[in-house]
Amino acid sequence: MKNVFYYNTKIGKMGIEENGAAITRVFFLTKESQREVAKKEETILLKEAIKEINEYLDGKRNSFDLPLSPEGTEFQKKVWDALKEIPCGETRSYGEIAKIIGNEKASRAVGMANNKNPIMLIIPCHRVIGANGKLVGYAGGLDIKEKLLNLEKNYENSKNKIF
Repeated sequence: MKNVFYYNTKIGKMGIEENGAAITRVFFLTKESQREVAKKEETILLKEAIKEINEYLDGKRNSFDLPLSPEGTEFQKKVWDALKEIPCGETRSYGEIAKIIGNEKASRAVGMANNKNPIMLIIPCHRVIGANGKLVGYAGGLDIKEKLLNLEKNYENSKNKIF
């Protein structure tokens, strides 16, 4: 059985779901995003996840140390693994991700996998931009994507923070 709990954050109300061993989903709360399959219970793992997310949003963390278990196809998992390798404060295009995973003609498929990322923020799909450098698609909206990217640029520009 999966457990889910909902939290208010600086960027909106979010749900975090886990399967007893790993985080399976992080999402913005909407009527459509709530599932009946998860039991609403705050577990130790969910408490650790929101702690790390809040530290990230407060500029005190630039990476996450949580067990993850995203559900998806092998192709999607390959894309999501590539997303985790994008350093904080940097971006990649869909085409660059396609090349990284060894399928340079799959930029549209990479975009679809990016769109299906079940563990937003922690698997940093917000770091993927259009080939022209413009911000494109994000489940939380482009304004949130821009805020996250600016937050990460501030990490890189700050010499006084300890990560």
